[in-house]
Amino acid sequence: MVVGDLTQEVELLVIGAGPGGYVAACAAADRGMQTAIVERAEVPGGVCLREGCIPSKALLHVAKTISEAQHAESYGVEFARPRIDLDKLRHWKNGVIRKLAGGVKSLLNGRKIEVIAGRAHFEDSRTVHVEGGEVSRLKFKHCIIATGSRARTLPESVIPQALCWDAADALQLPEIPRRLLIVGGGYIGLELGQVYAMLGSEVTVVEALPAILSGVDADLAKPLVARLNKQMKAIHTGAALKGAAPSGSAVKVTFALDGADRSEEFDRVLVSVGRRPNTDDLGLEKTRVRVNDRGFIEVDARRQTTDKRVYAIGDVAGDPMLAHKASREAKVAVAAIAGDPTVFDPACIPSVVYTDPEVAWCGVTEAEAAAAGLDVKVTKFPWAASGRAVSMGRPEGLTKLIFDRQSQRLVGAGVVGAHAGDLISEAVLAMEMSAVAEDICTAIHPHPSTGETLMEAAEAMFGKAIHGAH
Repeated sequence: MVVGDLTQEVELLVIGAGPGGYVAACAAADRGMQTAIVERAEVPGGVCLREGCIPSKALLHVAKTISEAQHAESYGVEFARPRIDLDKLRHWKNGVIRKLAGGVKSLLNGRKIEVIAGRAHFEDSRTVHVEGGEVSRLKFKHCIIATGSRARTLPESVIPQALCWDAADALQLPEIPRRLLIVGGGYIGLELGQVYAMLGSEVTVVEALPAILSGVDADLAKPLVARLNKQMKAIHTGAALKGAAPSGSAVKVTFALDGADRSEEFDRVLVSVGRRPNTDDLGLEKTRVRVNDRGFIEVDARRQTTDKRVYAIGDVAGDPMLAHKASREAKVAVAAIAGDPTVFDPACIPSVVYTDPEVAWCGVTEAEAAAAGLDVKVTKFPWAASGRAVSMGRPEGLTKLIFDRQSQRLVGAGVVGAHAGDLISEAVLAMEMSAVAEDICTAIHPHPSTGETLMEAAEAMFGKAIHGAH
């Protein structure tokens, strides 16, 4: 370190300590690279850990517990009505975050990675200035940008920010509102809507598109929609938000539905209309890095930007904005910096909606295959024919596989049902290994298990699924 201007030189600088950034830093340190990571938040782990994936899944687990207790009545087991201790619930959720954040800190400390608190801004293609850090300037040989994303907002003319929550606000559990409006029927809005519905809120969802969960095949979304319709007061699709204003302690919201304006009052409004990459306050204009009109950094297959010293991964590098995609990109970028022949070229990237039931899919969807005119065969196995699903009282699920008709290679898969997010991993591996239908249906699956539904769906490729309809 040069004491005069507090400038430090590192071989690799990582900006952001989320699931892309900290994985990149660890992978680089494991290769012997001198690595530093700049993170503006007090704890590492990124939005995913602090105010996204982890706390939402913790609360969804609580919501599922309440739901299962209610459902147990049909088995002849009755529980008393749940009493919510909000302070205790909040403390438990925060404890999950603290424990996992501590784990990330241990990973970084164990590899002697220097963690610098502050906000990084590029001065040029080799230097960043750090606001609020003990080190004011860092020079680097290579840099990986992993600054993540933040919630999109609606114009103040539509709904003032002071009148609404975003996902991070909702996950703080400040209260359980009696009447909650969710603006946006994507996976984040539906996950949080289900949490608050099970905690006792009267939840209404307003979605501008013709259906919730846009991009998910309708047959996979159907069981989830059926359950949400029972848990929530209303789900309005094709509804455009027109405006909002204070009404005493409530918020009066106006939206267009079926050709007419409609106004309702809510105690809280949660806006969940997507996310935007954090690339607008990094000083990238002082480098040769190019940013497209959606705010994403342009990268090649090695995650290298148009500035050869700078790489970008995760949400800033384009859709899909998923933690597991960021982590894989991190390893590719580090390998590229080390000089290894590598590219980011996955056979598929799985997506999961962690509601109850869960919805998971990978590869091409049935709708996408039809739109592209692909010659595919779609096979399905309903969970009503699964011994495991029926014994759990969860027969509403469905497993769907999409095969190339000529090669019989798996090109897409979807699952809706309990633990669908775990089951989809088999399909991901099958696609990565270029598995054909026979590979899947001849692999012996444990009985009874919902995993068998993938085997049965693969057998349907040949019209011989034992438990399937003929």
